[in-house]
Amino acid sequence: MSAAVEVGPERPDGTGAVRERQRVAPPPLPALVVGTVTHRRLRPIGHRVDHRHYSWLVDLDDLPDLPRPLRWLASFRPEDHLDAGRLGGGIRGDLVRFLSRRGVAVEPGDRLLLLAHPRSVGHGFNPLSVHWCLTAANEVRAVVLEVHNTYGQRHAYLLHPDARGRARVGKEFYVSPFNDSSGTYAVRLRLDERVAVSVRLERESQVVLTATLAGRTRPGTVPHLLWTALTLPLMTHRVSALIRAHGTWLWLRGLPVRPRPDHEDVTR
Repeated sequence: MSAAVEVGPERPDGTGAVRERQRVAPPPLPALVVGTVTHRRLRPIGHRVDHRHYSWLVDLDDLPDLPRPLRWLASFRPEDHLDAGRLGGGIRGDLVRFLSRRGVAVEPGDRLLLLAHPRSVGHGFNPLSVHWCLTAANEVRAVVLEVHNTYGQRHAYLLHPDARGRARVGKEFYVSPFNDSSGTYAVRLRLDERVAVSVRLERESQVVLTATLAGRTRPGTVPHLLWTALTLPLMTHRVSALIRAHGTWLWLRGLPVRPRPDHEDVTR
């Protein structure tokens, strides 16, 4: 998966080194991202999953405002993301505080984008949502990967992608019952008319699994939403059900379950 990017100005990455920023070309927002999710487990048991999928790409300063009769199809609620809107300001306020506490200042003119499932038909769940902080020149100032597991826990990782949209971060969060919290995530991101997020879990120089969300954007208009919701119905419900179904299948095949450690949500 290659990302079409340009090179932006150099910046410190917090370690004394100088790195180039990724420059992206986000589509008009809000947008639907329609494509596939692929999950490939390589060891100790091979298993591959491919599903048709859609999510939303939105600007946190201009969230979709659907007609009242359609709001049950898509609503973006602070309680479904990061610090659950605990200190006010909605999802945007939580993201700004998360970045600030880690030394990333959101400047006037920056755009804060979110790739996620909205709450739909009463259910909200995002195995992975992605927050971008973009400069006015569409350079990536920072990215936050927010991960949720099926035990009601969440964790957020701060990334500084290079000019090709690549970043690495240590795994800290128990997601799948078949993997502990060890290893490293290798991430690659693309943001233009095609949106893609690829995450590879590496442990002891071996690739354990890969997960990729990729799709093309279409305008987040009512006609597009209705058509997409009809062809891919109950998306958040399907995602939750499929995770559990595939987990049960792996357990029946003998994949051992790893103990789930205590975890303090790192989303503030």
